[in-house]
Amino acid sequence: MIVSRRNLVRSGAALALTATLPGSSFGQRPAAAGDIGDLGFVDPELRPFARQMQQMMAGDQPPIAANIPAMRRQMATFSAPPLASPAWSLKQIAGRNGAPAVPVYVINANPSRDPAHRAPAILHTHGGGFIVGDAKGMISALQDLAATLGCVIVSVDYRLAPETRWQGSVEDNYAGLKWLHDHADDLGVDRRRIAVMGESAGGGHAALLAIAARDRREVPLCAQILVYPMLDDRTCAREPANPHIGALLWTPPKNVLGWDSFLGVAPGSSGVPVAAVPARTADLRGLPPTFIGVGAIDLFVDEDVTYAHRLIDAGVPTELLVVPGAFHGFDGIAAQTSVAKAFNAAKIAALTRAFAG
Repeated sequence: MIVSRRNLVRSGAALALTATLPGSSFGQRPAAAGDIGDLGFVDPELRPFARQMQQMMAGDQPPIAANIPAMRRQMATFSAPPLASPAWSLKQIAGRNGAPAVPVYVINANPSRDPAHRAPAILHTHGGGFIVGDAKGMISALQDLAATLGCVIVSVDYRLAPETRWQGSVEDNYAGLKWLHDHADDLGVDRRRIAVMGESAGGGHAALLAIAARDRREVPLCAQILVYPMLDDRTCAREPANPHIGALLWTPPKNVLGWDSFLGVAPGSSGVPVAAVPARTADLRGLPPTFIGVGAIDLFVDEDVTYAHRLIDAGVPTELLVVPGAFHGFDGIAAQTSVAKAFNAAKIAALTRAFAG
């Protein structure tokens, strides 16, 4: 099986990070790129892709802040062109509290829709460990999703770390959500059916958006769709109980770089601001119905499962899907496998239920 260029892009930023960073050590942990055995812990369908990732990771530069510009340049090489349809456009919306204008990509808008039959909408936040990636690179994948669901999607090109810490990117994304809600009539959107969605760091941003929307009481949400979300900086201070967790694609050293860049303080430390980390939010009551999907060997599996349990305990309708033998970004990198198709179908089903409700 060959990893196609488009499937690499559909994985968000995971591949770009592996193409520029090694699977280096967590404490005394062996290098993931060269010492993870025969990949027997990976789902059989995904093993050919895992082997290709291993090969790409060999000999890369270390995960340090000085290499972030190179990581961004590498990410740009994986951008796929947008599809012919549905239509999309780039808009510059006002930043919040004097911040710079925020670019947003609007997909499948139709202001002429019958007001009685407005479309549901998704506010999307892209992945990239808080430090790389952009909204434009996700347009084609989001066009597919918009066509499947008949929805409008607004994807926010939020400012990246470390140049902009968490306060700036969180407000960029909230500006996008508020703009979507305020301009619903212009976009042909039903204000009662707006969901937030993101992958990896974008899933973390989507979770932060859901918390902000609950607390600010300006935009009601029908769902949050969190795809292997990056939710807890404290994972940086814990070694996974299973050595295979986090051995592929998104490794512990990369996680430290991402969170350190985002927070501006050491991840896992007592100085981390609660408002920057979904998993540090004490009260999860009142959040919208939630879908969380993650692979069982993804570095984020424990934090994602814990967050799902906390949502359930808080009375939030929650669906948790843990895919055996699946690593970070598998659904995009190996999109044509049955395991990835089942995962994406579950995500679409969760959105369909939310929009129907």
